[in-house]
Amino acid sequence: MSDDDLEQLGINVIRGLAMDAPQQANSGHPGTAMALAPLAHVLFTRVLRHDPSDPSWPDRDRFILSAGHASILLYSMLYLTGYGLTLDDLRQFRQWGSKTPGHPEVHHTAGVEVTTGPLGQGFGNGVGMGLAERWLRSRYGAEVVDHHVFVICSDGDLMEGISHEAASLAGHLGLGRLVYVYDDNHITIDGNTELAYSDDVPARFAAYGWHVERLGESANDTATLEAALRRAMAEESRPSLLVLRSHIGWPSPSFTDTAKAHGSPLGAEEIARVKEILGLPPDQSFWVPDEVLHHYRGCVPRGQQLRQDWQRRFDAWSGDKESWRAAWSGHGVDGWETKLPTFEVGAQIATRKAVKQVLDATAGHIPGLLSGAADLTENTGVLLDGGADQSAGNPAGMQVHYGIREHAMGAAMTGMALHGGVLPVGGTFFVFSDYMRPAVRLAALSEAHVVYFWTHDSVGLGEDGPTHQPIEQLASLRAMPQLRLIRPADANETAHAWRLAVDGDGPTALVLSRQNLPVLPGTAEAFDGVRRGAYVLHQHGDPPQLVLAGTGSEVHVCLAAAGLLADGADGGEPLAVRVVSFPSWELFAVQPDDYRASVLPAAVPTLAVEAGTTFGWDRYADDVVGIDHFGASAPGPTVLEQLGFTPANVAARARQLLAGGRRTGARR
Repeated sequence: MSDDDLEQLGINVIRGLAMDAPQQANSGHPGTAMALAPLAHVLFTRVLRHDPSDPSWPDRDRFILSAGHASILLYSMLYLTGYGLTLDDLRQFRQWGSKTPGHPEVHHTAGVEVTTGPLGQGFGNGVGMGLAERWLRSRYGAEVVDHHVFVICSDGDLMEGISHEAASLAGHLGLGRLVYVYDDNHITIDGNTELAYSDDVPARFAAYGWHVERLGESANDTATLEAALRRAMAEESRPSLLVLRSHIGWPSPSFTDTAKAHGSPLGAEEIARVKEILGLPPDQSFWVPDEVLHHYRGCVPRGQQLRQDWQRRFDAWSGDKESWRAAWSGHGVDGWETKLPTFEVGAQIATRKAVKQVLDATAGHIPGLLSGAADLTENTGVLLDGGADQSAGNPAGMQVHYGIREHAMGAAMTGMALHGGVLPVGGTFFVFSDYMRPAVRLAALSEAHVVYFWTHDSVGLGEDGPTHQPIEQLASLRAMPQLRLIRPADANETAHAWRLAVDGDGPTALVLSRQNLPVLPGTAEAFDGVRRGAYVLHQHGDPPQLVLAGTGSEVHVCLAAAGLLADGADGGEPLAVRVVSFPSWELFAVQPDDYRASVLPAAVPTLAVEAGTTFGWDRYADDVVGIDHFGASAPGPTVLEQLGFTPANVAARARQLLAGGRRTGARR
């Protein structure tokens, strides 16, 4: 068999697997994988610098299947090229506990770089990876960082609004070495894209400043595909879009260019017909001849040689290896936390301003730090003193200006973190976390080490009114698994929260105030309490008759109310009152039962105080001073007073609770 014939057989084997796995699962998307088999073949065997025996090699090329519904294409390549998947794994496609879930999941399957599926997110991840590669190359040199990012995207990716934001940002930043192949197959689930889509995509991307090539009917022409990819790889100052007109489901006689081929198995009869056309045994499923497998497994020794060459360069590299190791760990250098400032009791400082002081004090000791915001750089505390702007002309800049692009910022941050070498910090107003939510969810699912500064965290922001005042966001984001949400009570708790974010893994969000808050007694020494999610900040008398539990800007109100109750200054009998600072539900929930009971004794009535919806507080409190409606436009202190966030009202509500008044529900 000639080399050309062997390669063609390999491509047809990929198409066979693309049909067989969805058929076996009775679920899946065969058509795109069938059409793009030649492209995947070219990428994995001729273009990508990758080592299947070491999928985490730092200087490997990155590949993102933004069209994650075509996951069987990626799984087939990972099996064939030796990433550890087996034919049995392909047979278990989309089944419980398998390594081949319906959409690719990072950390779950070796060789998967990012979790994709929600369309457009992988597109944004790729921009983040491209930015990370260029920034690291600028900082550490091309001897140790010198690779490309490849992305396959679809019509659906480009329809989603996030792709517009991310593409505009990539073009503005001049991110070369970013190679996107647009699978222009004209088909979505509803049918032909002409139902809803008539964009001139090449013109759109050219307007963004991308290098664009129309490859036309070249989906089966491996030489044309390789040449176009290599031309795009040579682009150092522009991202590239290669527009490939493919035919979904090709060469199925019945389902080529149909929506049926997009989202459903083809059926046994049609699969047999296609296999006859391709020269595959029509009566065999998951057929991979030895010569094909041997051909693809040649990627392993080639990749090992590339990696070993890099390792020799790295070993001889005279750069700062302590900085390198810290950057790739996503953490600070040893002892970085000793640079954290301590704030004086009684000082008045907004936590969004405190976090800037914390960031400035430690930035030089966190080598991978890239800080940015969606047009709110100074407002959200992410502005670095002396931090140069990231730009096409200054690719080593640490300050990223995302523009008014929260969607793209969130996805790019996830891409940076999963690329490695970067700890991305991104800021916006808390209410606009709604714009970031799909990306935040995927960051949580991916356990991506990112940090969000979400500021202007309550109705206390004031005059901008209900459109800008978050109400339901705390409860909504607390419902998201694997997201660490911390709402610090003052500047010292903010410093502790930053330490947890940097030293931790996965995504952390700091929810910060616009308005000044007093620095409270006891918080400077409370790192362990913040680490545990909730702790006893102050107590008048023992044993407590009442617990006041507050978060963020409401903790100082709880302290003042506790003073009224303890002294009887509100007109009632003096009470023994405990004040609990409760910065993080997520951290508290994983503490041992005895610790949680020691903070919130089950037999002691608890009143929670938080300037947000009361939803969910029944698990920790018997009643809540909260807000179950939208806010109002007025000065922040006025809004807070009118809505009951005063020591006097909290004290009155506490008396009602003790007298047997309204309860939110059974505590758990």
